[in-house]
Amino acid sequence: MDEAARTELDSIDILKLLEYLPHRYPFLLVDRIVAMQDDVSCIGIKNVTFNEPQFQGHFPGRPVMPGVLLIEGMAQTAGALCVHAQKLAKPRLVYFMTIDKAKFRKPVVPGDRVEFHLHKLNQRRNMWWYKGEAKVDGQLVCEAEVSAMLVMD
Repeated sequence: MDEAARTELDSIDILKLLEYLPHRYPFLLVDRIVAMQDDVSCIGIKNVTFNEPQFQGHFPGRPVMPGVLLIEGMAQTAGALCVHAQKLAKPRLVYFMTIDKAKFRKPVVPGDRVEFHLHKLNQRRNMWWYKGEAKVDGQLVCEAEVSAMLVMD
């Protein structure tokens, strides 16, 4: 993402994410948004640690981050970006609406730092569509198209 294209707020920290999203431990799957351009694109971060509950059973002796949680992390990143872009009103809820074209390229394991790269494809009223890529050390590990809907009061 071009430095000049970033908004005045370079990042969204965990406290702001907790305001924007209804998710809580163990299901909040983005730790920070480190770069953004309005509601057009952003990069979210997930630090994967061994003590997360999914690793008790996925898989004992060989922990692998479930692919559906990578997709959920993309959707949460997109949802937070949408909420942030609605500078005037905070939505009551953020819903994950669709998953399309999901592909899993490489396992994600404890110790990895996942970057969720989201780029807006479309927006209509209170719905946004994004292309997402999850990367670890610059390598593509997962990709999908996701959509989010904001439910306003």
